[in-house]
Amino acid sequence: MNRFQFVADLHRRYGVKRLCSILGISRSSFYYWRRTAADRAARQAADARLAALIRAVHQDSDGTYGAPRITAELRETSGEALNHKRVARIMRAFGIEGVRLRRRHRTTVADPAAAKAPDLIGRDFTATAPNTKYVGDITYLPLDGGKLCYLATVIDLASRRLAGWAIADHMRTDLVTDALAEAVRTRGSLAESIMHTDHGAQYTSRAFAEACRSAGVRRSMSAVGSSADNALAESFNATFKRETLQGRKSWPNQREARLDAFRWLNRYNTRRRHSHLGQRSPIAFENAFYRTPTTLARAA
Repeated sequence: MNRFQFVADLHRRYGVKRLCSILGISRSSFYYWRRTAADRAARQAADARLAALIRAVHQDSDGTYGAPRITAELRETSGEALNHKRVARIMRAFGIEGVRLRRRHRTTVADPAAAKAPDLIGRDFTATAPNTKYVGDITYLPLDGGKLCYLATVIDLASRRLAGWAIADHMRTDLVTDALAEAVRTRGSLAESIMHTDHGAQYTSRAFAEACRSAGVRRSMSAVGSSADNALAESFNATFKRETLQGRKSWPNQREARLDAFRWLNRYNTRRRHSHLGQRSPIAFENAFYRTPTTLARAA
């Protein structure tokens, strides 16, 4: 129990002076606490109201959003001039948490004999317009029983939009060519754009090189063994697994993994707020960039 409340409850019987002396608090502090009770109650009520709004946004994000994204969502939907520090404080007080990082697992296996492409990105993961620079990568999806399936992605560096993706129970080259083909269908054309990847055998294969040539894409590759040279794709993969697994070690089966992936990846493009985009979704960013509606193509 709060010591001031204890004094308030018993002061008629024992006196304020005596109780404050026993509890080691000053009488002036007690009287200040009592005088400000109404303001304190109003703040607590306001915090409780805001906590309900925060919880609703948090649940709508599948429990993934932290304070910055929840703040951006509430600013837009409620019109309140909220401070992210206040949102973070209330989240701590009410036990509301976003999801956290998980340990990475290596999926890149380089082919030392394969032909390499030059690095056209140079760790500059920005672009002045959509559909000019992309990054591609593969990440694993852990299943019960030690099994794995794999997700290949094609991400626009300007809008962070997931332009193409594919899931399979293997890491053969058609996993990445399928993702590239989906990006071509989404955009209509990738001609003259750059596709940056790591040195995985799938990306150094003749089949992927031919797919890029057919699409008019210029290939770019990071340094061997350097995750920093494809950092944006690595960050995307970490976020995807963090927000879909949410502390679990694996999916029960491939069907559940595919369903969760489809749901999250479509939400990522259309609704999930991105700090790099001013807390807008990739589609919202592109709509603002082009000032015309942009539709989401069906994923593979």
